[in-house]
Amino acid sequence: MATGVTATSPGGDTAADRIKAVQDLCDRGEPLETIMAAVAVEDASDVLSGPLGGRMDQAIRRGPARRRELVELLRPFLAKVDPKVKRDLPVARRLLCHLIEHRPVEELVDGETLVTVVTAAAEPSRRIRKGLRWYADLPFRDELSPDLYRLRRADLVPVTHIDDIVWEDGKLRVSGFAYLAGLSVRSRRFNRATVMLRGPRWLPPVQLRTRRVLAPEATHGAREPGCNYDWSGFTAELSPWALRWRGAVRGIVSGVRRRLRHRPAVHDTTTWRAEIVFWSRGARATGLLRGAAVGRTERPSGLRVKPGWWVRPVWTSDRALQVVLQPNRAELTGVSVDGERLELKIFLPGRSVTKGHARLGGHRIAADFTPGPEGTTVSVGLAVPALLQEKDGRRLWVEPKGDPAASVMLGDLVETRTPVGDREITVLGDRRDRVIVSAHRIRPVITSAVWEESTLVLRGRYPDAAGPRSVTLRHRSGLSYTVPMDRSDSAWEIRLEPGAMDRFGERVPLSSGTWNLSVRHPSGEIVPVRMDHGALAGLDEAPRTAGGHSIRMLSTRFDVPVIMVEEVRPADEKGVAGTHVLRRVFYPAQRSEPLTHATVYAVNDGRLYADSVRAIYEERVRRGDDREHLWIVKDGAFEPPPGARAVRAGSREHHEALARSRYIVTNSFLPAWFRSREDQVVVQTWHGTPAKKVGNDLPHMNRDPRPPVWHRQVAEVRGWDVLLSQSPWATPILREAFGYKGEVLESGLPRNDVLGSPDRDRLAAEVRRRLGLAEGKRVVLYAPTWRDYDRKNAMVKLDLARARQVLGADHELLVRAHPMQAMPAVPDIAHDVTTYPDIADLLLIADVLVTDYSSVMFDFVVTGRPIVFYAYDLAKYSTRRGLYLDLAEQAPGPILSTSADVVEALRDIDAVAAAHADRYDAFRATFAPRDDGKATARVVDHIF
Repeated sequence: MATGVTATSPGGDTAADRIKAVQDLCDRGEPLETIMAAVAVEDASDVLSGPLGGRMDQAIRRGPARRRELVELLRPFLAKVDPKVKRDLPVARRLLCHLIEHRPVEELVDGETLVTVVTAAAEPSRRIRKGLRWYADLPFRDELSPDLYRLRRADLVPVTHIDDIVWEDGKLRVSGFAYLAGLSVRSRRFNRATVMLRGPRWLPPVQLRTRRVLAPEATHGAREPGCNYDWSGFTAELSPWALRWRGAVRGIVSGVRRRLRHRPAVHDTTTWRAEIVFWSRGARATGLLRGAAVGRTERPSGLRVKPGWWVRPVWTSDRALQVVLQPNRAELTGVSVDGERLELKIFLPGRSVTKGHARLGGHRIAADFTPGPEGTTVSVGLAVPALLQEKDGRRLWVEPKGDPAASVMLGDLVETRTPVGDREITVLGDRRDRVIVSAHRIRPVITSAVWEESTLVLRGRYPDAAGPRSVTLRHRSGLSYTVPMDRSDSAWEIRLEPGAMDRFGERVPLSSGTWNLSVRHPSGEIVPVRMDHGALAGLDEAPRTAGGHSIRMLSTRFDVPVIMVEEVRPADEKGVAGTHVLRRVFYPAQRSEPLTHATVYAVNDGRLYADSVRAIYEERVRRGDDREHLWIVKDGAFEPPPGARAVRAGSREHHEALARSRYIVTNSFLPAWFRSREDQVVVQTWHGTPAKKVGNDLPHMNRDPRPPVWHRQVAEVRGWDVLLSQSPWATPILREAFGYKGEVLESGLPRNDVLGSPDRDRLAAEVRRRLGLAEGKRVVLYAPTWRDYDRKNAMVKLDLARARQVLGADHELLVRAHPMQAMPAVPDIAHDVTTYPDIADLLLIADVLVTDYSSVMFDFVVTGRPIVFYAYDLAKYSTRRGLYLDLAEQAPGPILSTSADVVEALRDIDAVAAAHADRYDAFRATFAPRDDGKATARVVDHIF
């Protein structure tokens, strides 16, 4: 029976703390012996089904030595565990524990017993029903007790999702889908679900009228391939009367208890948690209703059932649904700012109180209580200067003497936003209508979001100081777009086309995911954009289709506006189930079909139209090659030129193209499901000569047993037919790093032909125009590589402000971060060209390159222009990652460790270049001897 007491060990640590400690050890990759020493027997259920379970699977796959260690450490531990605990483990974990306890050690270590179980458990869930019970279809069923394979509570995992919560004709209607993971729901037969509301223990639960409906989106979003959840949808209706009479009964009981303690009765909130009870093909389970769809469902409205009483659906912090019957014990009736004082008027209906105080968050505040015939008026004064120092919004409470604290509700009062200099004080309601008082930088507020065909028009208020402002759309990956505001007094407007955003002169759709909106204040502070609460009810959140993407303007977390983008895909390609069919069924079938004469081109998994792959394609087109050309495009990243056909990455056409095209040209690894056919030709151009260690030369690739990425590389490299190399120096390095034994073509890199092209001046002028660079200015390109030990760092290490000050207005500063590094925070004094598609264009216009350990150094020497090396962490990088060349001995430019030294070198770059001229020539002769402008022709002549 639940007691409400958190389990603790004799030492005082809670069970949650101990389990978290074990999880941390597993996350850090600590030895299994260390992990087992930290596991308490009383935590066996949570640990074996949680963090330790993953390490068990890992050890079993890693060979006999690791399996022996696992068995020797786990067997004595399992002997101490209660049999009931082991019986209630998830079925795959239960079976493994039984085998480890009872099978001979040598069989477990040297045989395939444990590996067979782990491999089978990783496959799509296969369930077998015998009578009214369900069992897992796992190995050794004929040898072991059926009870080991029976699905229990840990295996019958409820999956729920709420799509909508609305009031219709005075009733609350909840719709979504719910199913038991691994048990298909193909029809209404033998498939029932009932939503229940459970409140205080002694109150009878509320059973909602529930029916099953068709919801194919549940199948598309499922994690279990091969399962069908099309009829897992449900709708449930709630009459507020069922809550009102239960709340009234509870109020009477509570009032009697308070009067027995000589205290007046007080209206209180009654809370019910929402659960769903499943009966699915003989299986029964109960789970919380949780998981709100983004948008309107996150902010369900309440219903006033009588004066001062509301029924509100609400969400908990762990996204579980509750329904509350809530009295408005305190309502805000007035807000005013008088000089340096914010005055708040609050009314307590039906109460006569003379003493008490208010509270703002955790701060107690003096308040004046004035009783009246219908209730009590409370006056609260807040100091504006003190409020302006606060960083977070705080809830407002009233605490009448002798009564429980009452949260102040907004009621019928209009929300207020009062500017105070460049900041504002806001008194707003939250999603439950509770008053929140906050002070912050003046924020732009959206009052209207309207679609005009494919254009999204946002209008609102922004009473900040006059001046130009821009709204920044920022993706979680760091990618961003800037749209100028059209301002008129406090009103503002922006127009954007999410399906055709401008990217350096190209039109591309917003990439899939969530885009947040913000404004950069002249002070440098990032100010978030918010939705006006009065506009939420009329916000059009319906999807629009543009640029091959479904686009929705939403308000999430109540008033945070976002643009959600998702690539449009057919139903049979969605989710794990669709991917599973494409890879396991469709692709193998296509590999048996005859090859076509088409060529597939893929750059960085379809993210770019660039690199040597682009050069090869354009050379073939220039020669009049009219065979079919297919460009893999991921998430609408680019539009291939006329004459080529775009193939959406991950689509049915993508699988068919890789299965049936004779030629495949790529600069990186192909999808893991791809396997080259005997009569296919895979050309691997790679993306540059490696300066830093890659592939088999990385420390983790030599672990025993080999990591999964090693096996992934072996399978990939086995399919290569031709590998391009920039130089005789690079060839043995590439062979060793990838374990490649096939043909290497030392052609030079086709992507560098443009750097020596006769048309390079014309092409450079076009690139300058696209970037908005003025003619006649010296261009400095800063292009560092990534740090695998510091990937999330967005700081630009070069001091751009100092560089601008020293170099003056006749220099243009460009920053190009590595795609594996966090998007850089580049100030307005420089140009962020991280998302520019082809770095060869940037090298074409750069007069000076500043880099560190990037392969771009080998490309830029083709231009003959100076290079400065900003190697502030050379010793650390050499130790952690490793380099193939000795920069101190071979670098074609100065190696500097401080930003100030780099800026000084740039100021006197001509003298610096002259001092390193001999090393520069030797470097080019060693590392780029074949980059003579004819590399692409050599490749096309050799292969096509």
